[in-house]
Amino acid sequence: MYERKIPVDLDCPLRLTMSLIGAKWKSCILDELRYRALRPSELHKIFPEATPRVLDLQLKELVNDGLVTKTIYPELPPRSEYAITSLGMTLIPIIDAMIEWGDKNVALFERKYGK
Repeated sequence: MYERKIPVDLDCPLRLTMSLIGAKWKSCILDELRYRALRPSELHKIFPEATPRVLDLQLKELVNDGLVTKTIYPELPPRSEYAITSLGMTLIPIIDAMIEWGDKNVALFERKYGK
């Protein structure tokens, strides 16, 4: 597990929030899990451009932070599922605001990245 070299500034709410969802795929994972629990393979299919290692690491961090739960079913072969927690759901309005902002500023992204 990644260990921070520089401690998180506990006096800055923005930095604290970004420490939870600032990684590239975390907000996208939470956005997908808002609708239903998903198996790891389903998440890998939804985000094919994310490497499995990075996606698995960010899922593990979301679980450790209490934003997502992982349920392992005792069956053969073993099956696991990720689901958003009530704490994770409190971040959905922030994610929705980010989506809305992105939709309103598509021209900026087209200029920056091309069509």
